[in-house]
Amino acid sequence: MRISTRGRYGIRILIDLAEHIDEDHTALASVAERQGISLRYLEQLVVLLKHAGLVRSVKGASGGYTLARPPGEIILGDILRTLEGDMLVADPPAPGVEESKLQRCIRIMVYDKLNAGIAELIDNRTLASVMDTAGSNGPDMYFI
Repeated sequence: MRISTRGRYGIRILIDLAEHIDEDHTALASVAERQGISLRYLEQLVVLLKHAGLVRSVKGASGGYTLARPPGEIILGDILRTLEGDMLVADPPAPGVEESKLQRCIRIMVYDKLNAGIAELIDNRTLASVMDTAGSNGPDMYFI
């Protein structure tokens, strides 16, 4: 599994909008300039994000986009699945296809655990949590 520019840029768009949430809306051209991403590419991505209910548009000459929900309610997993599809490292066996013992062992011991770990990570991170981490100047602190 590899996260493409669609997923990476989509997260950046939403974080940019979250950083400017105090504004009624943000012009996509401003996001493109701040992020150094092609406006045409952002326009394609924002359509997908809008259909997923992650952003909403403001019509008019001075229109733009804003988050559809607060940053603390937008989960990275939702963004990535919208733009990338499923986030599986390996597909489950197709219905009716029998796995060998070796295939089943590899799936259970490796692929299923990787899939669960990825889901755990992306489904427990919100835009707000990413922004909080990015705003800290020190190294991440872990406590046991």
